[in-house]
Amino acid sequence: MRKLSFRLILLSLFSVMALGQTHVVEEIVAIVNDEIITLSQYKQHYESMAQMLKAQYQGSEYFEQLEQMKKQLLDMIINDMLLLQIAREKQINVSEQVKLYVENIIKENHLESEAELRRELARQGIDYNDFIRQIEENLLKQAVIASEVDRTIVLEEAEIINYYRDHPNEFTEPEEITLKAIFLSAEAHSEEESESKKKEIEAKLASGEKFEEVAALLSDPPLSENQGELGTFKKGELESSLQVAADKLKPGEISPWIRGKNGWYRLKLEERRESRLKDFEEVRREIEEKIFMEKRQKKLTEFIKNIRDKSYIRILKPDPLG
Repeated sequence: MRKLSFRLILLSLFSVMALGQTHVVEEIVAIVNDEIITLSQYKQHYESMAQMLKAQYQGSEYFEQLEQMKKQLLDMIINDMLLLQIAREKQINVSEQVKLYVENIIKENHLESEAELRRELARQGIDYNDFIRQIEENLLKQAVIASEVDRTIVLEEAEIINYYRDHPNEFTEPEEITLKAIFLSAEAHSEEESESKKKEIEAKLASGEKFEEVAALLSDPPLSENQGELGTFKKGELESSLQVAADKLKPGEISPWIRGKNGWYRLKLEERRESRLKDFEEVRREIEEKIFMEKRQKKLTEFIKNIRDKSYIRILKPDPLG
């Protein structure tokens, strides 16, 4: 009866507020079992998530992500509240984990003490107690998921082997080539100057001078500064004209002149590493992690649906900011 009476009180309070109270202290967005989500709590979550998105996206992409987050946020808050309720019911204690977490933060940020951490948080406008509470709540939610979801996941050897067999493209290293080049910038030289320098370069190479020395002496920057080291490239990373020429070379061979987007090139193939399928044991852990995470997501979705179905959830403002 305690839960029922509590809900009735909440609903009555909301009804009175909705009927014309002019001095509303707090507006209720949703009721989740014996707890409420207030408008101010929702706004805090929204502003925090908006700041995180702003750090990752810009322009129209930011606003698209913001709109998507807004559609999902209330459900996320409800799900988090349900997980924390389960943690309290199970009397899960994460105080030691919180302590270790804070110690790691102090160490990783090269701080001297907890007091210095408090000062740094205060400087950024973050309340220390709120900071610790957030850490504790995250660890509690993780503990519930580990207990109720992760421990139920079983990986069979056959499915790991089958995944490797059925997805060879995921575990194939692409071909890589290492190139040196002599480069003449189209911007820095007229056509006549380029032709003259080409002849000079060809003459030096024909006389036996090393490719690297000629590149350092006659190539335009930046290749003149590193003796013609162009770099290592996977298939498709080079512009098409250079890729076509490089595909025809064997290690040690030098291409004819090639017109690129920004000038002329002569390429020298230093090394070609053929594509290869990684051995099963090289990628076993990667496959296990992938299959585990796929199963985890599915089971977590089912678990959340199950606890929502068993809980009293009443959403009073589906669009809190609307």
